[in-house]
Order: sequence, then C-alpha cells, then structure tokens
Amino acid sequence: VVIEVVFGLLSNSLALLADAGHNLSDVLSLFFAWGASVLARRIPTQRHTYGLRRTSILAALINALVLLVAVGAIVWEAMLRFGHPEPVVSDTVIWVASAGIVITGFTAWLFMSGQKQDLNIRAAYLHMMADAAVSLGVVLAAIAIKFTDWLWLDPFMSLVVAVIIGIGTWGLLRESLSLALDAVPANIHPSKVEAYLASLPGIEAVHDLHIWAMSTTEIALTVHLVKPDAVIDDLLLVHINNELRELFGIQHTTVQFERGD
Repeated sequence: VVIEVVFGLLSNSLALLADAGHNLSDVLSLFFAWGASVLARRIPTQRHTYGLRRTSILAALINALVLLVAVGAIVWEAMLRFGHPEPVVSDTVIWVASAGIVITGFTAWLFMSGQKQDLNIRAAYLHMMADAAVSLGVVLAAIAIKFTDWLWLDPFMSLVVAVIIGIGTWGLLRESLSLALDAVPANIHPSKVEAYLASLPGIEAVHDLHIWAMSTTEIALTVHLVKPDAVIDDLLLVHINNELRELFGIQHTTVQFERGD
C-alpha cells in the first residue's frame, strides 16, 4: 500500500492510487477478520452467554461498508480526472502494479481453502482476488497509455476498479447484513430441515422452528416437536443433534418435546 501510494503520486497515476486505496481497505478487512477470529474464541460469560462469536459477522459487515466508501472516493476522483487529464509515468505504474499482482495473488491463495466454510474468510479471499485482478487491469492500462498516450485510460481503469469492487461487495454486504438480522444462512433450506424433523418417528407436528447464525461458521437451531408419547429420551436427542450437524451443518441445537395436549 505504501509503495503504491508513493509511486502513484510520483507517476501521477490515479489508477495506481485507486489500487492503493483498494489494497488499504483490504488491509483493514484482514485486520477486522483477524480481530473477529480472536474475539469469537472468547469463552461465554454471564453477560454474553454465546461468547463473542457474532463479531465475525460484524467484521464482514464492516468490511463491506469500508469497501463501499472506497468505491465512492475512487469514482469521485476519476470523474474529476476525466475533465482534466494528466500525464502518467507508465513504466513506474507497470512495475509497481505487477508487484501488487504477485503479493495479492499469493495472499488470496492462502485464504482459498477456508473461504467456502467461513463468510469472514470468504470476504478476505474476495478482497485479495479483486486486488490481483485490479492490479492486472492497472498494468494493462499503463501499457496502453505508454504506446498510445491515451490519458483517459487512467481514470477509466479507476472506474473499472470501482465497478469490480462494487459488484464483489454487494453480495458480501447483503449476506452479512442478513446474518446480522438473524436470517437463516444462505446454505440452509428451512423447508428441508422441517421435513427432516417431521419425518422422525412419533413426531406429529413441528413448530417454532428458528435457525440463525451464531457466527460466520456456527449455526444454531431451536424447535418444538409434538410427540404424544414424549418422555425424556437422551438417545433420541443425541440422534437428532448428530443428524442436524451431519445433514445441514447445524452445530448448536435446542429441541423441546411436547405431548400436544
């Protein structure tokens, strides 16, 4: 980030400064992700009975908001540059942005394995992948400027950067906001969970089914099951808990049996 800012100013390249701004937002996102992962491991207390697991959801939400602010700043500056094109030292831009491709690409690779299971890690992974793509775009624009002297390519590439960031951020914002409002995680189908519970032996009805995210990796469920011959049955509860974990990835379950009278 520091190198891109310094050489972006020296080369007078808005595209390189935009890439630096994007990378800075990613540094912040990694900081938030790291902080959230630390807080999420805090043990529950009398005041926070679930611990601080939800900080991982808040971190993903903050990441999305920070990126949207960065997009706004990049678009604003790009529009100003369209009105007043300025010369760019293309060789400097090419070498610095090329180094950015290597660094961000390697960082994205480090997050690849965990991004399917954790929204917070997926946020970091998407940030890094977008960075590598954006740096590549900056390199291509600088090469084109060098041979054509089309100065409008610099702010144009900045707008392309903004669009890439915006598209990737919208899904992250929508999903993190949804989890923050206790929506059912996108990978869970409530109808399938209800159908499984209703198919259990002796269960006549299922109601008050609630599914929500405790964090970006843990899902909780509470449900009332109507069972006329209900008795305290630890083996059945263990079976239900294990099945919900294996079939749907729901780790924290609370089941209440009712006789229906």
